[in-house]
Amino acid sequence: MELKHIDTAKLCISAANMRAKRKADLSHILPSIRARGVLVPLIVRPTNDEDRFEIVAGKRRYHAALAVAAESGEDEPLPCAIMAAGDDAAALEASLIENIARLDPDEVTLWETFTRLVREGRSPEDIALTFGLTELRVKRTLALGNLLPRIRGLYRKGEIDAATVRHLTLASKARQREWLALLDDPDAYCPTGHQLKAWLFGGASIPVSAALFDLADYPDEIVSDLFGEERYFADSATFWTAQTAAVEAKAESYREAGWDVTVLPTGEAFHSWEHERCPKRKGGKVFIAVGSRGDVAIHEGYISRKEARRREQSEANPDGKPVRPEISAPIQNYVDLHRHAAVRADLAGQPSLALRVMVAHAIVGSPLWNVRVEAQRAASDAIAESVENCTSEAVFDEKRRAVLALLGFDPETPTVTGGYEGEHGIAGLLIRLIELPDPAVLDILAIVMAETLEAGSQLIELLGSLVATSMPKVWQADDVLLDLIKDREVLGHLLADVAGAQVATANEGETGKVKRRIIRDCLSGENGRDRHEGWVPKWMAFPPAAYTERGGVGTVSRAARLADLRMPATSQPELLRQAA
Repeated sequence: MELKHIDTAKLCISAANMRAKRKADLSHILPSIRARGVLVPLIVRPTNDEDRFEIVAGKRRYHAALAVAAESGEDEPLPCAIMAAGDDAAALEASLIENIARLDPDEVTLWETFTRLVREGRSPEDIALTFGLTELRVKRTLALGNLLPRIRGLYRKGEIDAATVRHLTLASKARQREWLALLDDPDAYCPTGHQLKAWLFGGASIPVSAALFDLADYPDEIVSDLFGEERYFADSATFWTAQTAAVEAKAESYREAGWDVTVLPTGEAFHSWEHERCPKRKGGKVFIAVGSRGDVAIHEGYISRKEARRREQSEANPDGKPVRPEISAPIQNYVDLHRHAAVRADLAGQPSLALRVMVAHAIVGSPLWNVRVEAQRAASDAIAESVENCTSEAVFDEKRRAVLALLGFDPETPTVTGGYEGEHGIAGLLIRLIELPDPAVLDILAIVMAETLEAGSQLIELLGSLVATSMPKVWQADDVLLDLIKDREVLGHLLADVAGAQVATANEGETGKVKRRIIRDCLSGENGRDRHEGWVPKWMAFPPAAYTERGGVGTVSRAARLADLRMPATSQPELLRQAA
């Protein structure tokens, strides 16, 4: 059977379910589902609607999950074992076994049993297949089973809750003992639930995504949260040492480029409404903000509003003598708001002009617009070099340079976004844009949008489908990708892709090094292998796919979340452009 998590909206009760016509009694099962969620997979099979499944066994768990979702407002996918379609007799058999022959073990006993199986040599994959569970569910169970015996006992007796034991799986044995000591001390505060995570990580838990430094050089432990999607730094002090050094190195690189740099105190936010855009040649500064959870945001080309007003006054009154203004601040406010109302009413009827104003805002920025360029942060220098040298980047750079020339910017400006340094700011750029025809402005907008498009986002999946992105036209396999793939099963699938199933089967027992060499030979046509051209791993294609049932492929999960969107009738780029 295939095992996967399925949204409740895609499930319905099968007529073959022996409880199909009975009202579900949830009195015994609801407290458990409310506290711990659905632990045992439902048995389902596909319906005639290829995107929906009918429940053969597990009706009570399904209705209990719906009740809990209604209470909490959070509807989570349910674990399901998928039978083959058809064969009502087999479906009825499965329902009978599920409802009559069920003998559920105590939850903690299940944790301990799985842990003993691993000690006896069974792998998580073996346990998943034997007990009809997803591999992630088995790994979570093993993490719980490896908690200290006393912690397991406290949970079994109901003295600590599910959230507490889940967070304790992130702790080493030594930290678990420290937590138990706090629990035993009547005068000490013992954190539980969500407060426990903060205690474990010495304050705010710091996700790996916050790192400004190369993770390959990080000397300490990184902890994976099996009950979430993030990884965290085990020791906050070690993280801050590395992050502080990385921030200072980034600041120094800006100083070498001629910027005045201010690193804000940790936890102090940069407020764009308290600053104004200002080019570097006119004294614009770089502000680096570091959040309390380690996240770093860099703001180029700003000065404080106070400094901007001081400069204006200095320019208007160079001799320094005080000048009484003609109108008071309230009158100025009255005038400004009425003129603003009149102009925006007229602008609303001028979409062609509004397009140019929007492009100017996106390039220059303003107190109401904060547009950032995608940093394309790579996990290693090798990945960064691979991306920099790929065909797609060369194509984009050519188009970007054409737009820089169109706008009259310095051809060596790294990005169109933020690249305008005229003394008149948005107004100065708008004058340039007004002189250009609509197609040229749309070309500029396309580059700005591409520079500010978030990597690894759901939007990439949608746009790739809409514009019919063809990865084989712009990408070729390189050693960087192949060297990153360590999983034997995945390497076997890739080998079958490029060399055929027969070659993959013949080399099933070979090392990863041998399999990678054969893949390289097939892609280059060397050492007697037929050359395989235009190959792209399934994860990189549009739409993406996975090679195994294990999950964990970001492109696939993001694309799956788009499955219920109605796509436009055409995905041709030129037609979409005309529609815009």
